[in-house]
Amino acid sequence: MDSDPAGPSLTTAPVNRRSSPQQASTFAAEQLSPAYPRRAAWGTAGRLRAWQAAALKQYMDAAPQDFLAVATPGAGKTTFALRVATELLGQGIIQKVTVVCPTEHLKSQWADAAARVGVHIDPSFQNSQGQAGSHFDGVAVTYAQVAANPKVHENRTRAYSTLVILDEIHHAGDALSWGDGIRQAFSPATRRLALTGTPFRSDTSPIPFVRYIEDESGVRHSRADYSYGYGPALADGVVRPVIFHSYSGAMQWRTSAGDEIAARLGEDLTKDLTKQAWRTALSPEGEWVPAVLAAANQRLDQMRKQIPDAGGLVIASDQQTARAYAGHLARITGKSATVVLSDDEDASDRIDTFASGTDKWMVAVRMVSEGVDVPRLCVGVYATSASTPLYFAQAIGRFVRARRRGETASIFLPAVAPLLQLAANLEEERDHALGRPRDQEMTAEERALAMARRSEKASGELQGSFEALRSGAEFAGVLFDGADFGTLAEVGSIEEQEFLGIPGLLEPEQVSLLLHERQTKQMAEQRRARAAAGLRANNAGISDHRQRAQARKDLNKLVAQWSRRSGESHASIHATLRRLCGGPEVAKATTAQIQTRIAKLQDWFVGKR
Repeated sequence: MDSDPAGPSLTTAPVNRRSSPQQASTFAAEQLSPAYPRRAAWGTAGRLRAWQAAALKQYMDAAPQDFLAVATPGAGKTTFALRVATELLGQGIIQKVTVVCPTEHLKSQWADAAARVGVHIDPSFQNSQGQAGSHFDGVAVTYAQVAANPKVHENRTRAYSTLVILDEIHHAGDALSWGDGIRQAFSPATRRLALTGTPFRSDTSPIPFVRYIEDESGVRHSRADYSYGYGPALADGVVRPVIFHSYSGAMQWRTSAGDEIAARLGEDLTKDLTKQAWRTALSPEGEWVPAVLAAANQRLDQMRKQIPDAGGLVIASDQQTARAYAGHLARITGKSATVVLSDDEDASDRIDTFASGTDKWMVAVRMVSEGVDVPRLCVGVYATSASTPLYFAQAIGRFVRARRRGETASIFLPAVAPLLQLAANLEEERDHALGRPRDQEMTAEERALAMARRSEKASGELQGSFEALRSGAEFAGVLFDGADFGTLAEVGSIEEQEFLGIPGLLEPEQVSLLLHERQTKQMAEQRRARAAAGLRANNAGISDHRQRAQARKDLNKLVAQWSRRSGESHASIHATLRRLCGGPEVAKATTAQIQTRIAKLQDWFVGKR
């Protein structure tokens, strides 16, 4: 669900279904507030946000049976959908509304939001009831509930002219039975309005009631009737910009074969080693997690200076680690964190209590990965190994709901290529594609990957025997507006502190300028520090081979970070540096030659390439 930041207006009057179509339309335009709030967020215009008004006009003009609206999380899809419902009810086109959503918690959120515009939805409807009470305008159900007995919902749909709102429609492809159930239950519907913020999936399961167009290579792509992506929403001030804080560090683990492996998180590793290093970092027994949680808490404290109710969310892989992360936060902050687990009966109540309160931290596994509205969330820790575009986009969507001008969101994550690439591509819009090019056969490896993806859980847990031994954290820089800033620095260092201390209320242009300034300052300070360290080493009689070893280590760290930023291979970067600076390969270069390459690489970071 994707309601607007300030929540629906409590003063909105009920829909008058006896009015003429013109009167109903006039009523809706006058009574429904801009972004659905008592106070519209910056970026809204008129009585509806610009995209909502445009989408509504397109919908009412076309009067389609099926309509797919794609809007980035936080943009206000719920507002748009309920506006459509009030219009259709007011004009007598429909008699009932059915809302289908992914989770039980969202059923109540939809019912509460609908009630504020005079549409009464029963979120407690059970399949065994057959029909909802006559005093309700409709029901809210889950995709799983429909799939369990589609005939019940088919009969309800046939009994009344019905608008079916399919919230996060991509879930209809989670299982074949879900898609079949949705198709059977709602084929008789008068109107179907599909909503999603992430119009793509990790597999190729078809989504019912979505229009697909086949390209010249035989791949079918979904086509939205109206799209409003993160980029336009950010430009309109409807959503917050996101600053990604990445952390690397030294990892050590023991494999199922008993081998002990050491590697640095974020280095150029194989996929298997990357996953194992990543998993080691997320272990609550190591030092990486508490260090990153402490940094995130420091960032949250900074933001609460200007946004007093700003909250933080840690997204964990499973229930055991969620509880362990909460323990770390309690030791860091001196206060207990709210822990939300899907198995807890009061999970929805805990989310609601946190959303309306001022507590600092919540830790969850799946309950808040999609659709749950906690507009005050400003800081997140992505402490899970899930790396599908769908899950990542939905998780980040929990933090982008703008409430006032100048708000930013900060997300802390492991410095691994899959996540950094997803973060860099945040503004890209994707279509759901079905099939493969006719001339492209699936390899055995690709078939195995597809099978793994079909069975992938949201927690993204890795399988097999594994033991995390040690982990350490190191600040790796920040990603903002598709650009990297900062270089590797120790946790607690001045370099890290300057990036954590960015004010919580800044325009995007101000954020970019400040990040550029701090990166330039960081580079200059690192050069001075290296020069001073070299002088001290010479005066102390430290052997050249030790100085050279440290210089090579510093160079390799910078090369790894530039590789993440540019997409170039480590070998290509080293070759370019050697060509520009002269001298032999790194293994044979002198300390002075390596330091020259470090200086050249630092120039690249501040735009002097």
